[in-house]
Amino acid sequence: MTFPERAIMSRIVRVSFIFALILAVSIFAGLAVGSSFNGLKILWEMVFSAKKPDPILSTIIWRIRFPRVLMALMSGAVLSTGGLVFQALLRNPLAEPYILGISGGSAIGAIAGIILGISRFPGVAAAAFAGSMATLVIVVVMSSGKASLTKDSMLLSGVVINAFCSAIIMFLISITNSSQIHSIMFWLMGDLSSSDMNQVHFLALSTIPCFFVIFLFSHSMNLLLMGKEMAHSMGVNIKFVTGILLVISSFMVSATVADCGLMGFVGLVVPHIMRLVFGPDHRILVPACILGGGAYMVICDLLARCIPQQGEIPVGVITAMIGAPLFIFLLKKGKT
Repeated sequence: MTFPERAIMSRIVRVSFIFALILAVSIFAGLAVGSSFNGLKILWEMVFSAKKPDPILSTIIWRIRFPRVLMALMSGAVLSTGGLVFQALLRNPLAEPYILGISGGSAIGAIAGIILGISRFPGVAAAAFAGSMATLVIVVVMSSGKASLTKDSMLLSGVVINAFCSAIIMFLISITNSSQIHSIMFWLMGDLSSSDMNQVHFLALSTIPCFFVIFLFSHSMNLLLMGKEMAHSMGVNIKFVTGILLVISSFMVSATVADCGLMGFVGLVVPHIMRLVFGPDHRILVPACILGGGAYMVICDLLARCIPQQGEIPVGVITAMIGAPLFIFLLKKGKT
């Protein structure tokens, strides 16, 4: 291993270790704080004390909060990594699955699956993936020039398709039985309240292998940032790399949407912050987005549970309130 490679590996380990600590702290806070009881001391005693824990508190932490925190972790990691991939492929910091319409297409498929009454797994998940791939194909076809994707046309096409997906979603809701409307609407805003370990297992098994594949292509994403001609001259098979990354990212996002609903702008906020802190090297950014995105979503879900005095708000509302102003800022900054 050469000196530059050793330096990169050392930096990857340091960054991963720092964000693993941040993630551990956010998980501990997510387990300790909630509407039923708040107490880091209580959780610490339950985890590390030899005393028999209170059965009610144990149920609240391990049956209700723990799956929810894990689902927030996985969904944040998926959406932030997906946003990073789309931004690298399009060389546009405003690209992310929600803005490009990929999440909207997944939602259409998932809602159609719910209305048809097919099983959540694999039925709803498969329908969500089909919706995301159909949307991706439409966006790519709309934004294609003579032979390749342009930098801004795919983003503009995605915005148009996203608006169209929203119209279809409203149409599907309008023809849905009244008993399903409330749950679908809450799910559309990003709902983690009904998370269970079966959903966590499904999302983990679906997405963790994808993280490794994306990391393997992290150097190729670095070369793509220099331009397609440069990447091609450096030995990158552009069509293969682009196709694999688009399909994998869409698959991860659709699996997340099928379980958690729409949570916008996560793929915009986290990669942008990581890029500002660590620079453009995707070998660093991929693990940073996986761990940092997980921590970010756990904190957002914690805010969604704690801000209202009674009940809770969907976590997608929190991510939109943070991400939408940042999107406007980046859009204005790009025009100046």
